[in-house]
Amino acid sequence: MKSDIRRQGIMEFLMDAGQAGVDDLALRFGVSKMTVHRDLDELEESGFLRKVRGGASIQPSSLFESDFRYRQKQATEEKQRLAAAAVAMIEPGQTVIIDDGSTAGGIARHLADLRPLTVISNNLAVIQELAGAGGINLIALGGQYSKKFHGFFGLLAEASLKSLRADVAFLSSSAIHGASAFHQDQEVVQAKRLMMVAATHKYLLVDHGKFGRTALHFLTDLSAFDAVLTGRAPEPGVRAVLDAAGVSLMVIEKGS
Repeated sequence: MKSDIRRQGIMEFLMDAGQAGVDDLALRFGVSKMTVHRDLDELEESGFLRKVRGGASIQPSSLFESDFRYRQKQATEEKQRLAAAAVAMIEPGQTVIIDDGSTAGGIARHLADLRPLTVISNNLAVIQELAGAGGINLIALGGQYSKKFHGFFGLLAEASLKSLRADVAFLSSSAIHGASAFHQDQEVVQAKRLMMVAATHKYLLVDHGKFGRTALHFLTDLSAFDAVLTGRAPEPGVRAVLDAAGVSLMVIEKGS
């Protein structure tokens, strides 16, 4: 098996398993443990996984955000609820920003009933969903494509955002600690901050599992958003911190 095909196979296995040991991977792909270590080193250097004791993981940490494909499979029902609820914040004729996150990205499939709309996004999944859709004026942000985040970032994307204005922006974040949002990647943080500057109204969509996590880079205080949408009420102590900080929290329960 060629190394690039084997590495793709390792990533596909991790998409389902979340993490794996070197011994298991060596047995699965019929190669030596040394070969597996070289594959994992290469994949880690490319930012697709993180090596842990005895193996590798694609699960997030304070320094590592998961691959877009893995995040799409996490808390799917809750993310769908949040996306459906977020549509109530949009009116026909508005300009809407949707970020690279898998949670905010789920809004795209709900926009047909709100046309006409102008949609600005660096999220390739959103761009593919809306490309050619009638009544949707789609503005795809340029920049350097990130396979890991399935979106566009960097100087070109940032320059575009600085020249645009929108009625509403929907963002996601990988970690909520206290009353602040954090993310592991500084380019992603910069893009999200510029989206917030460009929009009159701002909403954060995060599944309940993001609370109590932290990441390397501070994104913003949660009070900067008109509302934070989540699918399950946080623990009382967490809720008290949010209330004290003036955070508008909307809990979108099942059946609501």
